[in-house]
Amino acid sequence: MRVRGRPRVALAAVVVAVIGAVAWAVWPSPAVRAFDQVIPVTDGPSGDQHVLLDTTFFPPATGGRGPAVLLAHGFGGSKRSVRDEAVRLAQEGYAVLTWSARGFGASTGQIALNSPDYEVKDVKQLIDWVARRPEVLLDGPGDPRLGLAGGSYGGAITLMAAAYDGRVDAIVPQITWHDLADALFPDATGAGPAEGVFKRMWAGLFFSRAADSPLAPGADGRNVPTDPTQPTTTSSTPSNGTSSGTSGGTSSGTLLGTPGAASSGTADRTSSGTSPATPSATSSGTADRTSSGTSPATPSATSSGTADGASSGTSGGTSDKTSSGTSSGTSGGISGGISGGGTGPDAGVREAQCGRFLPAICDMYLQVAETGRATPAAVETLRRSSPISVPGKIRVPTLLIQGEHDSLFPLSHADANARAIAATGAPVQVAWFDGGHDGGDGEPDWVAERTIAWFGHWLKKDGTPLGDAFTVTRDGGRDPGTRRPVLVHAAASRYSGLAGASSASVRLAGPDQQVAGPPGGSPAAISTVPGMSGLLGGLGGDGVAIDMPGQVAAFESAPLAAPLEVTGAPSATVKVYGEGEVTLFAKLYDVGGQRPSLPQGLVAPFRVTATPAGTPVALTLPVIDHRFDAGHRLRLVLSTTDMGYASPTAPAVHRVGLASPTLTAPTDPALRAAGGGLGWWTWALPLAALAVAAAIVLTGRRRRADDLDPALAGVPLRITGLTKRYRDGDPAVDELSFQVDRGQVLGLLGPNGAGKTTTMRMMMGLIHPDAGEIRIFGHRVTPGAPVLSRLGSFVEGPGFLPHLSGRENLELYWRATGRPKGDAHMEEALEIAGLGAALDRAVRTYSQGMRQRLAIAQAMLGLPDLLVLDEPTNGLDPPQIAEMRRVLTRYAAAGRTVIVSSHLLAEVEQTCDHVVVMHRGRLVTAGPVTDLLGGTAPSNGSRGRLEDVFLDLIGDKA
Repeated sequence: MRVRGRPRVALAAVVVAVIGAVAWAVWPSPAVRAFDQVIPVTDGPSGDQHVLLDTTFFPPATGGRGPAVLLAHGFGGSKRSVRDEAVRLAQEGYAVLTWSARGFGASTGQIALNSPDYEVKDVKQLIDWVARRPEVLLDGPGDPRLGLAGGSYGGAITLMAAAYDGRVDAIVPQITWHDLADALFPDATGAGPAEGVFKRMWAGLFFSRAADSPLAPGADGRNVPTDPTQPTTTSSTPSNGTSSGTSGGTSSGTLLGTPGAASSGTADRTSSGTSPATPSATSSGTADRTSSGTSPATPSATSSGTADGASSGTSGGTSDKTSSGTSSGTSGGISGGISGGGTGPDAGVREAQCGRFLPAICDMYLQVAETGRATPAAVETLRRSSPISVPGKIRVPTLLIQGEHDSLFPLSHADANARAIAATGAPVQVAWFDGGHDGGDGEPDWVAERTIAWFGHWLKKDGTPLGDAFTVTRDGGRDPGTRRPVLVHAAASRYSGLAGASSASVRLAGPDQQVAGPPGGSPAAISTVPGMSGLLGGLGGDGVAIDMPGQVAAFESAPLAAPLEVTGAPSATVKVYGEGEVTLFAKLYDVGGQRPSLPQGLVAPFRVTATPAGTPVALTLPVIDHRFDAGHRLRLVLSTTDMGYASPTAPAVHRVGLASPTLTAPTDPALRAAGGGLGWWTWALPLAALAVAAAIVLTGRRRRADDLDPALAGVPLRITGLTKRYRDGDPAVDELSFQVDRGQVLGLLGPNGAGKTTTMRMMMGLIHPDAGEIRIFGHRVTPGAPVLSRLGSFVEGPGFLPHLSGRENLELYWRATGRPKGDAHMEEALEIAGLGAALDRAVRTYSQGMRQRLAIAQAMLGLPDLLVLDEPTNGLDPPQIAEMRRVLTRYAAAGRTVIVSSHLLAEVEQTCDHVVVMHRGRLVTAGPVTDLLGGTAPSNGSRGRLEDVFLDLIGDKA
């Protein structure tokens, strides 16, 4: 039939739509230009400190004016750390500025931990610079349409800048802090950082990352931009965001990349040393970082400077910010404490101890590192660089993205930021993702999509949907094909906070127990190894945690009757007996798998003064999102040591018990999992399928009418002349013919390559035969034939959704058939599986034998009249094999038919009453097992074995 008129037009429209979708998906992104420049800023408490900031500006790749985005890097990084993210945003039409913060990369100055007197003032002047760019969309004179984003250290400056500069319109802070004092001195009792336990290893990593490495290329201990009047070197960045430069240090958190995953690379020790050329550089798919040595005619920064921080003169064009004067000192001219100074005989020693930190911060660290206690001055300094110091001042739309694998800035910090910002009435969304300072997947594409959508809605005002108020990334098991981890996103329309939308009470049990604090605090327990967990395969995460004998008290629940999804901060109350102050570390284990696991490797440290009568302590445990499967137990452990924290060095023994047996576990039933991110082809393929379907319909193709042979209506299976050839012409199945009658248990035998599996796949309508036919109860088998509903099968291994339980997999499979629930005979199938309580556990925890039994139960759903099983006893132990034999025999005795393919010939001999033997695609013999065995005459006079007969038939008997 020929297609005429409107049908032809409709078909053409569908094809055009498919071509358009594919072309849109693969079309190259617009080219991105990038211009390096040095921007001088003035900061300090008195506004007399002069710093040169190494920056790169990316105009919108789409041309014209666009909203501006400032991207901040993580601690130990530089502007290079966020280059790929900047390119991606520029391709989306944003004007992007990246910079190396004072004390990092090639910028001068010293690190002040995002102080309002230093880094915050720097960012305000960067916003001034951006406001004068002709490529930037303005809301008013000097007021750019502006977003800020960054991870970790960069996330904090994002929040602080939004508090101090009203021109900020939207922010996306990631894996960052609310209270830096609490982050470094946490306390699970809520007493605050003054009573907190020093996070020794993380603090040490902070200060070691601020030191100049003699191994870094070009490192000379000063790291100042080169003379901007000199020509720059050239590098390029492809428009797809792949950076050709070296990552600037170890960045713990970058936008649109892998927030929380430490990215290795040397620190950015060199600078282009020039202001940008006039923005007319050509680019063909690469980001042009070539500068001619002059500033653009448009308003720009004055840049010059020497190693001591002196800045003078201009480098062409119009200068808006000239700076003069000299700041003496190390690493860019800012030293000598919060108010400057710092030259002298101790300067070199201080730099070796604390790198590029301000001396006052260095002194603070040296004191608390030695004592392990936070001083009031330390708490004040750390909080002044934290959002906790600016309540009610962050009033802009905020997307908080926090890592689930983060022992430095745990989820509780995002919660505190969310509550503080929401109290002002500003829109807030919270996302807990599979990343953080301790590793994880990082979910770069998902984080990028959420960030771009957030800025699209609030900066471009393009109506981009914002998504859900609360999103949590969860383990979706492993892809059965690739065996790679699958992540799913559970979402709710409301953020439930750390207490959850509801809670469950879990009863703990265990006697009072003695715990010893070892002399010198060693050996120490291990939960998470800061900065190393990703390299060690998650030695925290949900992986291995090590407790030291004699140092721990443990209290455990009974096995859970049903799964428990904990979302928030569990709480418990304990008692500590003895005398004097004791430091303890509380953690909640999941017990029931191959080994106990510590969710995300998190612990809750606290100090308490013990008394002989017992001091009750109400504990808030770490914030987690974790599923405790049915049959698992919750174990509360209290340890006297943890490698990541400062522990008392004096030996001591105390007694620990439960003040209350109840552990409160927060939950959020509203969180519903959605599928993981999908590639463009996922959408293109359905469109292509739609085009094919439309072509079939419009050309008038009809499905062949059901072909029934009434004479065979009572015959479960007849195969006649079945042939299937490989592409090279060799036959996989060659002229195969046999019949199976009701009540038979038939064994399909043959060596590897005999064609057994190909035959079974043709029985199921999965493969088209080249010749011959298969009839089931008289109906010819074709793909989708209704008679296939009378066939149950299990061929080539089980395939289940790993994150669902066994019961859920069976129920989902049956719903997919579209048949009534009552026809499933679910209970009979579950009895056949014999999995007991394991039916309610995730399939990813099953052994091979358990998966095998579940697959056979799935094949028996609906009690099909014809059951086809491929190697059903694979992975089963001898008692299970014997039980499977009885199940199949009973199944056939009820008038049904079973076909079994197996290599276990002794088992086939005991289970099957008929056999079909194939070899090289052809039928060798078929008939009752007794007839085959009766035709043999062993020398001892006993009945022959099926194995001997089989080997004789295929000609392989030695």
